[in-house]
Amino acid sequence: MDEKQTKLDQRYMRMARIWAENSYCERRKVGALIVKNKMIISDGYNGTPSGFENKCEDENFQSKPYVLHAEANAITKVARSHNSSDGATLYVTASPCIECAKLIIQSGIKRVIYGEEYRIMDGVELLREAGIEVLLLNEEL
Repeated sequence: MDEKQTKLDQRYMRMARIWAENSYCERRKVGALIVKNKMIISDGYNGTPSGFENKCEDENFQSKPYVLHAEANAITKVARSHNSSDGATLYVTASPCIECAKLIIQSGIKRVIYGEEYRIMDGVELLREAGIEVLLLNEEL
């Protein structure tokens, strides 16, 4: 990968980390950006669906089952727009789960750059199996 692309990847990852700050989740805040042709076409962070209270955890500090992941929020947001994620890059602060990996594959995203590994890596394995370029970029810049 060339130096210019690496610098762009680092900048977009910093922006995804900043976007994660919008999350109301207490256990883990995750941010995502979808970039195509050097333009941000969508963004997302983990949280509850529109119209629900902004509380992600139950009384036992477990994530509520209807909490949406940052990747899913970004993908569904671009689906409601006039943009296409086909051929785009997804920047996400944590490695995608298996369910988000399926959405990523179906949305036509071709590159996934993530900032930290989650304890379960089956989503990353599925993305690689689908021929999607996946890269861990965990530098704090």
